Amino acid sequence: ILIKSKDVLEDLLIADGLPYQNILVKNRKQGKLAILFSLIQRMVIMLPIIRHFKPNLMISTDASIAQLGFFMQIKRITIVEDDYSIIKTLARLTYPFTGIILCPNVCDVGPWHTKKVGYNGYMKLGYLHPDIFKLDGNICNYYNLTKPFVLIRMAQLTAHHDAGVEGLSNTLVGALIKLSNDHGRAVYITTEAALPSQFEPYGLKIKPTDIHHILAAADLLVSDSQSMSVEAAILGTPSIRYSSFAGRISVLEELEHTFDLTYGIKPGKTEQLLSKAHSLLSNSLLKLEFTEKKKAMLSEKVNVTTFVHAYLTNYVTDIN
Repeated sequence: ILIKSKDVLEDLLIADGLPYQNILVKNRKQGKLAILFSLIQRMVIMLPIIRHFKPNLMISTDASIAQLGFFMQIKRITIVEDDYSIIKTLARLTYPFTGIILCPNVCDVGPWHTKKVGYNGYMKLGYLHPDIFKLDGNICNYYNLTKPFVLIRMAQLTAHHDAGVEGLSNTLVGALIKLSNDHGRAVYITTEAALPSQFEPYGLKIKPTDIHHILAAADLLVSDSQSMSVEAAILGTPSIRYSSFAGRISVLEELEHTFDLTYGIKPGKTEQLLSKAHSLLSNSLLKLEFTEKKKAMLSEKVNVTTFVHAYLTNYVTDIN
């Protein structure tokens, strides 16, 4: 397992006791030149590792694996959940070189549709399907969290595809805190960035491995993170995502318009966001209704861990 420093990835591997090697300890800078330089760095570092390890198959979301595998004639699979239109830069560096693009059926991979192997699910079901994720109802008590509560997620928006993307402002977060309190909910804020001083009392200080138990217990998630919005939907927690990506990501569009599990609002429509939050928090049957919606969604989706394990097992058998 090779990683680069990103969010809480290293913390999660340590918590799970998995052996790994961090090949890029420092977070890269922003900009296209920084992305290119980081890619070259990773390839230079990984080349001798791959030559020593001599893998039959390499799996990643990263362009470096696809490119090195291509030039070294090693089988490679790219696993993604974003549409081509969202990750064009990454896709153009990856898809021409990868052998297979493994992704949800609803994802659009652009011109490389012949490489797509789709599955009826979402990537995050790989760790949040009820056969895999076992909810611990004591986690909130462990952190002395006041119930009921609203969770606010403020993403860093530092990925290559986040350039020009707008999210939650400090003013809007303040309004959401007041609205939530007026509806009898406590508020907790989770972010990888430093919280502004006025929001420090609301900061959620937990182990990264516990976040999904807390997300499942929340009455509502308001976020500018696409990933956490998907996770909330899978866990049956209502979510409002306030982001320039609203209306653009196939996985979230399906979760919103087919299963009614999340709601996307474009930046600038603050009154619409506050009105939707008010409507949801006013519903005394909110959690029960969303639990039923979650069950309906899960009944139509596969256990992604089981699917990927079976697919890779058969793939490796064919290689050998």
